[in-house]
Amino acid sequence: MASNKVDAKVVLLGKSYAGKTCLVERYLKDRFLGETVPYQNTIGAAYGAKTVNIDGHSIVIGIWDTAGSERYEAMSRIYYRGAKAAILCFDLTDKSSFDRIRFWIGELHQHEENCKIYLCATKCDLVEENPERRAVQDSVAKALAKDCMANIYETSSKTGKNIDELFEKIAEDYVKEKVAADELEQEAIRIAEIGRKAHCPCS
Repeated sequence: MASNKVDAKVVLLGKSYAGKTCLVERYLKDRFLGETVPYQNTIGAAYGAKTVNIDGHSIVIGIWDTAGSERYEAMSRIYYRGAKAAILCFDLTDKSSFDRIRFWIGELHQHEENCKIYLCATKCDLVEENPERRAVQDSVAKALAKDCMANIYETSSKTGKNIDELFEKIAEDYVKEKVAADELEQEAIRIAEIGRKAHCPCS
């Protein structure tokens, strides 16, 4: 059941058929629908949430699974506004889905520069079964990740490989940044209080 309280807003971006919806299904419901349910395009965006505990902090991850069709790309800006993290998905067997990732990196840098980027290579089970199906070489994907200072994960919604690890890293990074921001705020308050006392007339 989704919560009204969201600590970390996460948005999934990428082409249609890149595996975004299956990724969310595996993470939130621990199920794989790819082989049992006919594919349906996400229209606009779908939402789900999960509570996780990181280093004693309980946070709610709110996940927006956006439409991959290019005609919905302008609409996607509505959903990634204010996002703390963006998972950019590409299908390891589809080079065009990887090529489109640079578009999303540019969009985020232009409109949400504080949004942290994570690259997610989906359907790794297919290339593990048949290496000839790999259309995106590991070195090329890692070079792009280095360029945009992003972590990269090869995942499989069918087997669940690296999916929990991806979202756990997002949660850990969020908590780390939040703790650091809280400490800076407390330090600023402390310094302001010292300044106030220093300028307070003594009786």
